[in-house]
Amino acid sequence: MSSSPGLGRAGTGGDAGIPRQAWLVLAVATAGFTVNFWAWALVSPLGAYFTDELGLSPLQKSLLVAVPVVVGSVGRIPVGALTDRYGARSMFPAVSALTILPVLFIGYVGNDSYPMMLLGGFVLGLGGTTFAIGVPLVNGWFPPARRGTALGIFGAGMGGTAISAFTTVGLMDAYGLEFPFTLVAALLAAYAVLAYLLLRDAPGRTTSAGGGLRRTWDTVRLPVTLQLSFLYAVGFGGFVAFSVYLPTNLRDAFGLSPGDAALRTAGFVALAVVMRPVGGILSDRLHPIPVLVTCFAAVTVFAAISALERPLAPFGTVAFLAMAAALGASSGAVFALVALVAPAGTVGAVTGVVGAAGGLGGFAPPLLMGAVYGWIGNYQPGLWLLAITAAVAACFTAWGMKVR
Repeated sequence: MSSSPGLGRAGTGGDAGIPRQAWLVLAVATAGFTVNFWAWALVSPLGAYFTDELGLSPLQKSLLVAVPVVVGSVGRIPVGALTDRYGARSMFPAVSALTILPVLFIGYVGNDSYPMMLLGGFVLGLGGTTFAIGVPLVNGWFPPARRGTALGIFGAGMGGTAISAFTTVGLMDAYGLEFPFTLVAALLAAYAVLAYLLLRDAPGRTTSAGGGLRRTWDTVRLPVTLQLSFLYAVGFGGFVAFSVYLPTNLRDAFGLSPGDAALRTAGFVALAVVMRPVGGILSDRLHPIPVLVTCFAAVTVFAAISALERPLAPFGTVAFLAMAAALGASSGAVFALVALVAPAGTVGAVTGVVGAAGGLGGFAPPLLMGAVYGWIGNYQPGLWLLAITAAVAACFTAWGMKVR
């Protein structure tokens, strides 16, 4: 593993040279990421409700909550390329406004039919693409020495999934099924206006030329893109998988009520969200590589403990929370590494591909867990597979990841 002086340590410079507008842009972008991720995660907390109402099998339920994940993940590739071309100032308001449509469709039209729910979830994936808009925006406003911290703060917007886990079921019980969808649609509309008024692309932003397909293919061919995609598929993919499927896991494996399972999942997500900026800050101070190795090693150990299905108090709870912390910190560290190694003018495209890999990393596990549970009646094989995959990621990061 080698690094040049320019790309080795993230740096220790101060904040004196960072304009005030950079912090405003970071705050607005983080708020937008949060609201869009809240929308993206609206279906997952209601998985048990729709299972009962529509008579879904475990595999059908897994597919219902996974469809927005995969669409939001794959969609990051074209959205990232478009952001490199047209800028986040145009893309953030546009995607936020378009996400209103599937939110209202699910809330008012498609919630009594499984095929219609799948259609609504497919389009709802738009909300998950905003990650590929925010990363190049924030990256352009901050110097290399502070990009890990800034991107970690922006990445905390994935806490929108925690807000959804904490509030969706309670709002539905109190005010009806339509209310949480109406609330989120209103927030998206307000944010689209706010983003149009306040967001600005960084001065001197490099605009990508050429066709979108060509730029995407050139990005995929970069060795660093594929390396980072694998790491993010393990780190963020593990987080996404747990955030969408942990309520079902806790209910089936430990007999928790839907409300209790949703609350515990929200705690898992909240801890991961808090740790994402920590991962970025540590990466600025130490370098992303040792941070990632430590995180993946921790996931290996605690996923193995979880696979034993020990009682929730205290072993299961400690294991799940430790994995949340490690997965959150690793997600921040990966994008600190993106900020160091992505070529100029390609941060959006690289983010799109890497972000897609992260989301896709969270798509397969819920389907696998649902199929395994329907077949053998427990989730142990899936958790053992996570432990093995995290161990491979730790070894690859330590000895195979090249930072030039």
